[in-house]
Amino acid sequence: MAKKSFLTRDAVRDVYDRNARFYDLAVWGYYLAGMPIRKWRRMVVEALELRPGDTVVEVGCGTGLNFDLLQKAVGPKGRIIGIDISEGMLERARTLVRERGWQNVELSCCSVSDFEFPDGIGGIMATGVLTYEPEFDRVVERGAKALASGRKWSVLDYKMPSGWQRMFAPLFIALGSSFGVSKDLMDRHIWEAVERHLENTKMQELYGGFVYIVSGEAP
Repeated sequence: MAKKSFLTRDAVRDVYDRNARFYDLAVWGYYLAGMPIRKWRRMVVEALELRPGDTVVEVGCGTGLNFDLLQKAVGPKGRIIGIDISEGMLERARTLVRERGWQNVELSCCSVSDFEFPDGIGGIMATGVLTYEPEFDRVVERGAKALASGRKWSVLDYKMPSGWQRMFAPLFIALGSSFGVSKDLMDRHIWEAVERHLENTKMQELYGGFVYIVSGEAP
């Protein structure tokens, strides 16, 4: 049996530390491949149905590309908690927070598997992150238990399509190779964890089934 190809947490940290300076530029580069990243991120935030004053946790916040969307959703009286395993990415996020003068953003450098979700939070989101986490099922479960009743987890991630689009998988993998994208990572079914631990789940496939958004609410 072929050995599975997964990045260790240390390897993920190293990849993103190494690419932190160029990450925002690389994300814009995805548009050249027909991937409307900003639109998808907005869809993830909208799925949370956040309210002014809410506390929201962004798992794998990176350089803070979603913070402006979250600020509009929770307002100045809300609270944004961003966590990331990469200190290099968080340094960029801190610079953004400082430049924008946001007083309601808290940043923490840690693995999502080690993060203690505060109780009664208004939403949790992750974009392109949980696929890297070996304990993704436990992370989704712990987050679901921390959410206030009726509040939502929302995830954007990538997977292997089920149809003829699979023939383009080598191109998709090559596109994300600098960030450790692999076939084995694409075979992780994050959406199934969301369906296991939350209610009223919704899933939308994008980009020929390579990308998806899934959300669910806490009981």
